[in-house]
Amino acid sequence: MEPFAAGWLSILPPVIAIALALITKEVFSSLMIGILSGAYIYAYGSSMADPAIKGLEVTFKLMGDKVDFQILLFCTLLGALVYVLGMSGGTRKYGEIARRKIKSRESSVLATFGLSFLIFIDDYFNCLTVGTVMRPLTDSYRVSREKLAYIIDSTAAPMCIIVPISSWAAAVGSSLKATGQFESDFQAFISSIPFNFYAIFCLLLVCYLSITNRDFGPMKAAEEAALSKPPVEVVGNGVNGPKFSPSERGTVWDMIVPLIALIVFAVLAFLYDGGYWGDDPKYHTVAAALGNCTASKALVLASFGAIVVAMFMYIPRGVVKFSAFMEGCVEGMKLMLPANIILVLAWTLSGVCRDLLLTQTFVQGFVAGGTGLDIFLPVVIFIIAGLLSFSTGTAWGTFGILIPIAVPVAISVDPSLTIVCLSATLAGSVFGDHCSPISDTTILSSAGSGCPHMAHVSTQLPYAWFVAACCICGYLAAGLSKGSWLISFGTTFLVFAGFLAFMWNKSFNFKKFEKELAAKKVA
Repeated sequence: MEPFAAGWLSILPPVIAIALALITKEVFSSLMIGILSGAYIYAYGSSMADPAIKGLEVTFKLMGDKVDFQILLFCTLLGALVYVLGMSGGTRKYGEIARRKIKSRESSVLATFGLSFLIFIDDYFNCLTVGTVMRPLTDSYRVSREKLAYIIDSTAAPMCIIVPISSWAAAVGSSLKATGQFESDFQAFISSIPFNFYAIFCLLLVCYLSITNRDFGPMKAAEEAALSKPPVEVVGNGVNGPKFSPSERGTVWDMIVPLIALIVFAVLAFLYDGGYWGDDPKYHTVAAALGNCTASKALVLASFGAIVVAMFMYIPRGVVKFSAFMEGCVEGMKLMLPANIILVLAWTLSGVCRDLLLTQTFVQGFVAGGTGLDIFLPVVIFIIAGLLSFSTGTAWGTFGILIPIAVPVAISVDPSLTIVCLSATLAGSVFGDHCSPISDTTILSSAGSGCPHMAHVSTQLPYAWFVAACCICGYLAAGLSKGSWLISFGTTFLVFAGFLAFMWNKSFNFKKFEKELAAKKVA
């Protein structure tokens, strides 16, 4: 299918889908309507014969073309693994031990943040693994699923984009190579990290909220609702409860060993797929192999390997019978079906915008036309990257499009702002991806935490917007100061700290709310 430059109409499909999702709280129909609107814009704009029928043909052809089967397979296999972990009784034993070691709600939230902080190789892996491990514990302390999803989502991509050995760093490196402006793409990426204000302050906000429990906005209501309910006794996968009762013969190692195997296999699979042990010596370093690997393919191998480890641990010891193990795998796969459907629809909508309506061409016109903006250039790039990433649901696609444009523009306008503009591109890409209901990581964070998707989106948005507003102030200061990190970071931090101080008395007070609940019960 030949693309059609739809101009401003190219941003209409994601706007429709996102607006409907936020209004109706129903994501499947919203995404489908967005896809159909884009397909019909393409069919009528391209003057196709029988556009009413062709619009449907375009929709379902694109839906078949844009499916990343490896990611769907990874999610499905991980769903199977999560389910059999619950069947073994290992998840329940872990919850019992964790309750003895972690004595408070605050500690459970901090433990979740700490685990998310440590798993930085890939965002998909982070989103699903952390939710699997921590959900039983946070449920037992009545931490809302919305809060769990927020911690996971706000740590996954921000960590990946500022760690040099992640799959994201490899993707950025390939985009930097296309510019031909840097002697060392890796060094350019390292230089961009201090100016990636969105990632840095996302992590700071998660840390602040984890320590203080001072939530505000929709998250405050979600936390109050969770605390108003009795503690949840979570068994198995922590989403709908397993079909099978957890085994009494399982131990905590029946959960820990398969998850460690998943992590080890993931690292080994990344290196193997990237050619670390291959014939080409240029990939015989960890950084080079990570840059050359296909993350989704490696994660499929890792999740399958972890299931095999679980099977050989459970069946010979009689923890789970073979027939029950296989049936449990199927039940776990079924639990991932809603997330997989959302992923397929999100990929299709992204394909409509990117490949048929040329949304990126429309956005590129704004960037290329910004050569006279000078001091506002970092802010403009950050906002445009955020809008493009929000509309398409992909940070990788966004910085792949914008880096080859933003870097040359920055060099021509003011070379001192080159690294700042590169960082603004990466930060804006993560911001838009973080906010977007059609983003892979947003969807997987909801799935991993067992949180309704639109509930996660609506509670996370105010936090993302707040950090983005701080970043805009910082990037404006960077433009005014010709790229001074101290001034720009200091400005961002002052706005960040000032707003949190202002919100202190207006935000959720966990201790006070608990006392009020106790008083109501007594009364």
